[in-house]
Amino acid sequence: MKTIRFMLWLSLLACTHVRAADDPASEARRLHQSLTVFDAHCDTVMRLEDPKVDFAARSDEGHLDLARMAAGGLDVQVFALWIEPRNWPDHAARRTLQLADVMLQTIERHPDRLALALTTADAERIAGAGKTAVFLGIEGGHAIEDDPGLLRMFHRLGVRVMTLTWMQHTNWADASGEKPRHGGLTELGREVVREMNRLGMVIDVSHVSDQTFYHVLETTRRPVIASHSCCRALCPHHRNLSDDMLLALKKNGGVIGINFFAGFLDPEASRVVERAWDRLGPVFEKLRNELGEDSEAYRKKRRELVTAYRKEVPPVPLERLIEHIDHAVRVAGVDHVGLGSDFDGISITPVGLDDISDLPAITAKLTERGYTREEIAKILGGNLMRVFREAIGK
Repeated sequence: MKTIRFMLWLSLLACTHVRAADDPASEARRLHQSLTVFDAHCDTVMRLEDPKVDFAARSDEGHLDLARMAAGGLDVQVFALWIEPRNWPDHAARRTLQLADVMLQTIERHPDRLALALTTADAERIAGAGKTAVFLGIEGGHAIEDDPGLLRMFHRLGVRVMTLTWMQHTNWADASGEKPRHGGLTELGREVVREMNRLGMVIDVSHVSDQTFYHVLETTRRPVIASHSCCRALCPHHRNLSDDMLLALKKNGGVIGINFFAGFLDPEASRVVERAWDRLGPVFEKLRNELGEDSEAYRKKRRELVTAYRKEVPPVPLERLIEHIDHAVRVAGVDHVGLGSDFDGISITPVGLDDISDLPAITAKLTERGYTREEIAKILGGNLMRVFREAIGK
C-alpha cells in the first residue's frame, strides 16, 4: 500500500547520494514506513470525548493523535468502544452508541487523515491514499445486552470487531478476571460466535477465560484474534495466552496482537502493578463516591495517584516486548503474530515505546534480531489483514 511512496523516496535518495546502509536506525525507519502497520487495539475514543482534546495536534497526553500516528507510520487502527462497568446492564448499548458517535464525528472532522473501513479492501484503499483506516471494535460483549439483534445493529453501524468480554463475565461468556461462572460459553455465547461469523465480524478473545477461549475455537468457522494479549510463558498473567492456547490459535489460523503494557510483559512489573491496584482500587471507589466519576476533581486526583504508582514499577525494556514476539513466533509461527498496543488503555509502556510515534523502534529491534522484510511485514500488519479478510470478507 505504501509501495509507490517508498519507490519515490528511494529515487530521491539516489539523487541526493545518501547512503542509507550507513545508518541502521534510519534504514529500519524507512523499512517501517514502507510496510502496512496495523494495530489491533487502542482505547483512544475515551480521550476523544473531551472537547479540549485536539486530535490533530501533537500532544504530550495519551498515546495517540494524528501527528503521532503519522510519525509511527500507522495505516490501520482498531478503535475500541469500551464501556465502564457502571453502565452495565441497562445502559450498555446506549453508552456504546455514544462512543461510536464520538469516533465517527472524529472521522468526519478529519476526512483528510481518517476514514472508516468496513472491509479489508476499504482499509487497503484508505491506507493507499495516505490516511489511517479505522475499524470500529466493541470491547466487552456487555454492549449487546444479551441480544443478538443489537449485535446485528452494531454491525450495520459499522462495528467489525468485538472482544467477547472485558475483565468481568457477561451473561453468556466467562472472563479471565473472575472465578468461572458459566464454565466458558453458554449456548447464547455460542450463538453470538456463530452470528459474528455469519455477519462477517472479527471475534476477539483477549480478556476471555481459558475455557471460553477453547469454546470459541470449537464454535467458530473463521480465524479469531487475541487483539491485545501477551505470552503466559514469559509473564504468568491471566490476560496472557499459554503455549497450548498459542498452538490452538495457530490451528484456528488466528493471530495474537502483542500488548504493550509493562504489567503483561514482565513478571516483576506485573507483581508490582497487581499490588498497587489492589491498594488503589478501594481508594478510587471512595473518591468516585465522594467526588463523582465524571467530575474533573475525580479525574485530577486519579491522574495524580496513577502517576505516583507508575514510579513504583521497575522500568521494562523494549527488548521484553520483542521477547514476547519471539516467543509467540517460536510457538505459533510468524504467520500468527501481530501488534495490539492497548494504547490509551494502559498506564506503563516499555522504555523507548512512549506512544504510537515510537512504533518504528519495534521494526528496528526485529531487524536487529534477524527477521526478514517478509517476516516483519507479517508481524506489523500482514497477519492481521489476512484474518480480517477471512473473517469480514474482501
